[in-house]
Parts: sequence; structure tokens; C-alpha cells
Amino acid sequence: MPDVAGRFRAVPAAILTAALLVSIIPAVGVSATAPPNIARFMYALGRVESGGNYTARNSTSGAYGKYQIMPASWAAWAKSYLGSASAPQTAKNQEFVALRKVTALYNWLDSWPTVAHWWLTGSSERNANLWSSYSRSYVAKIISSMGSAATPKPNPANAWIDAKDTRVPERAAAITYASSWKFASYSAYAGRQVSYSTRKGATATMTFTGTGIAWMGPVGPTRGKAKVYVDGKLAATVNLRTSSFKPRVILFAKPLPAGEHTLRIVVTTSGKPVAIDELIVGR
Repeated sequence: MPDVAGRFRAVPAAILTAALLVSIIPAVGVSATAPPNIARFMYALGRVESGGNYTARNSTSGAYGKYQIMPASWAAWAKSYLGSASAPQTAKNQEFVALRKVTALYNWLDSWPTVAHWWLTGSSERNANLWSSYSRSYVAKIISSMGSAATPKPNPANAWIDAKDTRVPERAAAITYASSWKFASYSAYAGRQVSYSTRKGATATMTFTGTGIAWMGPVGPTRGKAKVYVDGKLAATVNLRTSSFKPRVILFAKPLPAGEHTLRIVVTTSGKPVAIDELIVGR
């Protein structure tokens, strides 16, 4: 997910203003014929903006969701495409609104690089030589992801997650920690901190009532592994090691039948942190 503060520094003040406000574009309806390669573009845009995370939130700008839509933009676009400025930012609504906005942008701007540049800056400038180096790098990432993307498929394990679901912070009394767990602070974490353990066999357990459970936390080159059990059964083995650090990633998600369930996270490596930023309980 691009650093929004960084992206704003990379563009002129006039463009920043356009990005923060609801940009005005010609009134273009959604074309009956989908733009070429739109599925690949949507896949790439979501991947670059948030890693495909429907609940990603930028603590500086307030941008939210898979496509990192600004609050003012969401209100305007939701009103246009969903009929309500206060429509919730569910995964389904995010996909619906973003698809229609991107289609309208392509019908206006007529090229994917220019659409990507608009998404970052709010500018319709078509001459890439006039873009900032940050903009060119951002657009190049999206175009590269488009080229390497297989036919994108939604992740059904994540799709149930809703902005109105219950967020359980790492310090909540509902979470029972066993063995050695500590707290670490960082501005991009929810509540600015996570709980973590580097001890093999350390556990975090929570009993909850809901229709799904998700674990959100950081990944990076120094991170470890954990096994996730739901209702006593092994549901997944999660490897938190990635080439670059990301503070908030959905590490595990599972839809469940409505009722009482138990989640248990077991650290399986020594000396490498496994962290919990928050747990998400489906309504």
C-alpha cells in the first residue's frame, strides 16, 4: 500500500488539493462494454494500494479499503453508484463503486496509465513526462502488476469482512495470552501498538460469538510463523515472513456459521516475532 503521506509530498499542491477533494470529471456513465483488461487493472490497483486488504486504513489521510478511497470521495461515489452517501464500505460495495468509477475514468482518459495517475493524484494530465517521479513509479507498479496478473479471483475467506464488524484490539481482555508476550509501538498499527511473541509455543486464545474471524498484524523480513486453530482444529499455518515490512495485513480469515467459536494462535518459531494488531469478529 503506498504511503499516502509520501504520495502527497510527491505531487504539487494544486494536485494535492484535487486529490483531497472530490474531483470533477465529465459526466460519463458506465459503458455497456467493459474497458479492455479492466479485471487486470482492478486486480493491480487493489494490490498496489492495499495488498488487496478490504479493511486497510491510512491513519494520516483516512483513506480506506482495498482501493484506498478517501472519505469525501467515498461519500460522493457511493451516492452516485449506490444511491447513498452513507453506504457502508463493505467488500461488495467497495468492488461495486471502484469498478464503476474506474470504468468512467477509462471512458474519459482512455488509457490505463493515465487512469492510474489520476487515482493517485486527481490529475488528468496525459503527458507522463510532466508527472512526478513518484507518480511514474506508482503507475509503473500498477502496469507491471497488470501484466503479471493471472485471472483475478476474489478471496472468499476475506470477502465477508465488513467495516462494521467488531474489532478486538490486542490488549482486549477477551484475548488470553500464554507464555511470553510483549507490546511494540508503531504509528501505523491500530491503536499504535501490537502484542507479539518470539517464543515457540506461545499462544493467544479468544472465544467469541460471530460469523467469521480474522487476524490482522504486521509482516516483514524478520517475522516468524504460527499455526491457527479454530474450534480446536488446525485451520492454517501462517508465514509472516515477507521481503518488505507492512504494518497491517490480514494474516488469516475464515467465515464461520453463526455461533460461539474459539480461535487459538500458536507461535511455531523461536526468536522471530509473531504479532497481533487486532482480531476481527464477523457480525
